[in-house]
Amino acid sequence: MYVRHLSVTDWRSYAGAELAFDPGASVLVGPNGQGKTNLIEAIGYVATLGSHRVAADTPLVRAGAERAVVRTAIVRAGRELLVEIEISPGKANRARINRGPVPRAREVLGILRTVLSAPEDLAIVKGDPGERRRFLDDLLVLRNPRYAGVRADYERVLKQRNALLKTAGSARRAGAAGDLRTLDVWDGHLAEAGAALVAGRLELLERLRPYVVASYDTVAGGRSAAGLEYESSLSTLDPAADRGELAAALRRELEGLRGQEVERGVTLVGPHRDDLRLRLGELPARGFASHGESWSLALALKLASYDLLRSDGGEPVLLLDDVFAELDSARRERLADIAAEAEQAIITAAVAADVPDRLQGARYDIAEGQAHRVA
Repeated sequence: MYVRHLSVTDWRSYAGAELAFDPGASVLVGPNGQGKTNLIEAIGYVATLGSHRVAADTPLVRAGAERAVVRTAIVRAGRELLVEIEISPGKANRARINRGPVPRAREVLGILRTVLSAPEDLAIVKGDPGERRRFLDDLLVLRNPRYAGVRADYERVLKQRNALLKTAGSARRAGAAGDLRTLDVWDGHLAEAGAALVAGRLELLERLRPYVVASYDTVAGGRSAAGLEYESSLSTLDPAADRGELAAALRRELEGLRGQEVERGVTLVGPHRDDLRLRLGELPARGFASHGESWSLALALKLASYDLLRSDGGEPVLLLDDVFAELDSARRERLADIAAEAEQAIITAAVAADVPDRLQGARYDIAEGQAHRVA
């Protein structure tokens, strides 16, 4: 799989840009702030319908424009597909496949699979639990796009249930009874959607774990062993539980916490409150790992994702955004070995010398919102 062509209109800093890519390594070179990452971000958006830098779509649209458009020609298994996404803040995004509209933008998920490594990945190790949940769920959707629907269903139910809890709690504090007649129904919906999401995460983690261990050993040179475990908001979690058992356990916890939830106006248990515990040796990475160790672990998580997706069949596109500048020479060479074997690796760098020689394939100079191929 590789991206043959990228076109953006009113995307970030670009009024328009067109780039043709080949398989193998391509390097986007230019000073910071000139728009290299914007192009990497556009490719990643087609794969995930999200940005690795911002949570909302509004910043993706060029100032003064009403909408942004990203088009990619993707070659997979000898067949080319054209995917177009139109981003309109405040409205539902629209998508086309081979110029034909699809009912929902998420219908394009699974056509392009990418793994993007960037300095922002440090937040997976050092940031709050939401960063680690997002890492797991994004990878879950990349492997199996149907989880985009599961994720959306859970978020919708959670929002509705929290609104009901908040209204009931306010009523009780004002001396009224508070209407909770529909809470049992929302409990059932939350338990079902939450169990599906947790079951997917647990299966993913079981598959991902050995790849993380191996990738960290490769990147860090065997200095310590990486570990990761799922940390559930449930009082007890059986990792071997099936979806039905998880739903029943979640339903019991919701019933037991109902009084506290009404008082606080929020749902206190469920996958939205879970975490991914990362370890180096016997110590938690968050709070104990050095900057270098944290960066190596963040990179290992992305390289492990890449290896897992490859093992599923169909090689993803590897996107490396200003990564080599963060690494010492030994780690740089180890990463170059991996990238050199990729069917396609698209790399950004402030200076070409940051990228090892064997990855100096096609080169594009990026400056002042313009992209020019020079080699």
